[in-house]
Amino acid sequence: MELELEKLQLPGIEDRRPLVIAGPCSAETEEQVMETAKMLADRGIKIFRAGIWKPRTKPGGFEGIGVEGLAWLKAVKKETGMLVATEVATAKHVYEALKAGIDILWIGARTTANPFAVQEIADALKGVDVPVLVKNPVNPDLELWIGALERINGAGLKRLGAIHRGFSSYDKKLYRNLPQWHIPIELRRRIPALPILCDPSHIGGKRELVAPLCQQAMDLSFDGLIVESHCNPDCAWSDAKQQVTPDVLDYILNLLVIRTEKQTTENLAELRKQIDECDNNLIEELAKRMRIAREIGTYKKEHDMTILQTGRYNEILDKRGSQGALCGMDPEFIKKVFEAIHEESVRQQMEIINKN
Repeated sequence: MELELEKLQLPGIEDRRPLVIAGPCSAETEEQVMETAKMLADRGIKIFRAGIWKPRTKPGGFEGIGVEGLAWLKAVKKETGMLVATEVATAKHVYEALKAGIDILWIGARTTANPFAVQEIADALKGVDVPVLVKNPVNPDLELWIGALERINGAGLKRLGAIHRGFSSYDKKLYRNLPQWHIPIELRRRIPALPILCDPSHIGGKRELVAPLCQQAMDLSFDGLIVESHCNPDCAWSDAKQQVTPDVLDYILNLLVIRTEKQTTENLAELRKQIDECDNNLIEELAKRMRIAREIGTYKKEHDMTILQTGRYNEILDKRGSQGALCGMDPEFIKKVFEAIHEESVRQQMEIINKN
């Protein structure tokens, strides 16, 4: 299904990178919302975000102020002139947000992962012209992400955008949610007209990571940023560690380097030619490796050996990872490459062994 898209066309917002949406993770009190909004407006932010309904991983945490907070967003819009945005996860959320005049809606990662929930939201949005931003699902599933966008588009909404907030992982290292930049890059390749925003707050999980993640997003041609900003982050009722003050956000945005794709690429032609030659050589070497793998498959078949030799596989991963590190590459990257190569080698050997 090909998406029918129009520009977001947000009133009063210039059509230039980056589009910035900022505000607290949660609307906590009317005073907190208004103070944060005024601070952000004074620093040039045009779109204010705040969570009204908050899906928490475990019960007992702050799950949002609820409908009462929508009145606070209306007050922000009236007093500052900012557009206001919030997350919706059910049809009831949609009805309440639209009734309150919310300008932009977004669908959260947990909701995107549930096609039934997305369809419920899409049905509630039929006949409405409001911008809707769809966060990636918690798991790294591009088709699920695209499917959610298709459901909203199928309801007649054409002002759509995507939000990249990273992907959940059991193994927490540097990031709260792994960026896996290749997934939004592939989304951009598949749907070039779709605006993509980055959520550095949820990717990083720590306020000190927000600035470098914002710059990475700009370097990867993202269209905008949605950043959690709170007037007193350390006292936030949810996600305190990843929120920045409006002053810090202003500092981050002023330091951003915004590069463009519209530069001449004539001087890159020779380097790209070298890349093509390297790629051709890689494919030829991989083909040679697979021929050897098939010979190994024949040997294993003749000697009744199992295909998977775990010790050998572990040896390859360990050695190649170390070699990659010596050559200035991430060992985890090398591991993934050789996992894919090994998977294809096993497939080739299976074909040999299963031949009559």
